[in-house]
Amino acid sequence: MATMFRYPVFPHLQAPCDPGRRVMAEPDYLEGDCDELIQPKKLINPVKGSRNHQDLHRELIMNQKRGLAPQNKPELQKVLEKRKREQVIKAQKEEQEAHKKRSDLEIELMKRQQKLEQLELEQQKNQEEQENTPEFVKMKGNLRRTKQEADGEERAT
Repeated sequence: MATMFRYPVFPHLQAPCDPGRRVMAEPDYLEGDCDELIQPKKLINPVKGSRNHQDLHRELIMNQKRGLAPQNKPELQKVLEKRKREQVIKAQKEEQEAHKKRSDLEIELMKRQQKLEQLELEQQKNQEEQENTPEFVKMKGNLRRTKQEADGEERAT
């Protein structure tokens, strides 16, 4: 009965380094046993069968043997890696700034700086409005000011 099986009935009695011992199970039939069975064929990979792929593969193998392995990355990959590094650095800086405790003096200086920036923005807006206003409106405003100044002088005398 033990002759029916390809493997011994008591595997613990077999040497652990025995080359006859296999991990995968073998089929019950032998290759020349049955001609009626359809033998499986290896499928052809259309990518590997293409001429371009074969040429590229041959070139890569030759370059590797010569020691000319492609070390230059495509420009797009370089740019993407650079952006990723910059984002990581920026995130680290933001974390460090968030961890820093700001003193009362720093907070007060920040408030003053914001107020100054707001005043500068308001001045720029006023200048832009004055530049964009028609000339007759400017002249009317000048006439009012001169009239008010003249009235103020008459009252003072």
